[in-house]
Amino acid sequence: MIMELHRQGLSLTAIGRQLGIDRKTVRRYIALGLEPPTYGPRVPRPKATDAFLPYLRDRLAAYPGLTAVRLCRELRQRGFAGSYTGVKRAVQDLRPDQVQPFEVRFQTPPGVQGQVDFARFEVTFTDEPGAKRIVWLFSLVLGYSRLIWARFVLHQDLGTVLRCHVAAFQALGGVPREILYDRMKTAVLGQDADGLVIYNRALLDLARHFGFQPKACRSYRPQTKGKVERPFRYIREDFFLAGSFRNLEDLNGQLRHWLNTVANPRVHATTLKIVNEAFAEERPTLVLLPLLPYRTVLA
Repeated sequence: MIMELHRQGLSLTAIGRQLGIDRKTVRRYIALGLEPPTYGPRVPRPKATDAFLPYLRDRLAAYPGLTAVRLCRELRQRGFAGSYTGVKRAVQDLRPDQVQPFEVRFQTPPGVQGQVDFARFEVTFTDEPGAKRIVWLFSLVLGYSRLIWARFVLHQDLGTVLRCHVAAFQALGGVPREILYDRMKTAVLGQDADGLVIYNRALLDLARHFGFQPKACRSYRPQTKGKVERPFRYIREDFFLAGSFRNLEDLNGQLRHWLNTVANPRVHATTLKIVNEAFAEERPTLVLLPLLPYRTVLA
């Protein structure tokens, strides 16, 4: 632009005024002709995460599955004042994200569906040093709001499954119209000669009492109940990994606090809604709890 205006006969002052630069700069580039300007090496700007890179590197080396959200919370406890975006970029540099295959998400209207499943965890309680224990995480996730209700238990037996259902319904203040299960034995006994699903009689009794329809997902199709499968990884990486728990009661206490302060107040990546706010929309559509208590023996 300088050379073109110079060829048109404009003075150095006029060119500088039109382009918003000093007339000395105009003179220098006219003297250079059409040669491109040269710059010295760019000095990298310091980042807010620079001082915390050793901590991030050590944490990811010990626990590769830790999320950037979790690590950002830990850094803030150590005085980090930067943004989550900066932490995310630092984590990506230290541990590049894997490309996930594309899946079509199936959405359900409010109050229509919940999904139930168990996940296996291994933990060493500080009250029992050196003894590795196996615990199971029962989780019920509402399909519309993605609200998570979860509890760690020692067994997957029928009594535990029924008690967890009742506790979840009471906490939610209602029941979705259908609950999706995989082929776990406490829910599904098998199929008859016509291919119809045979449900556990005690589960059917629970369903009749609370007014929901049990539904078995297709065999070998975990994507069918992905809304409850994906939170297991989220819970494992954002809550469980690198945690310290005295006993089962302390583990569940910390889980409840994490659900109330981290998981359910978050903006869900798929719905782009705050989970608790979406649940406030969904709750009036849930089936009301029956007035009579559930009397089946839960032993």
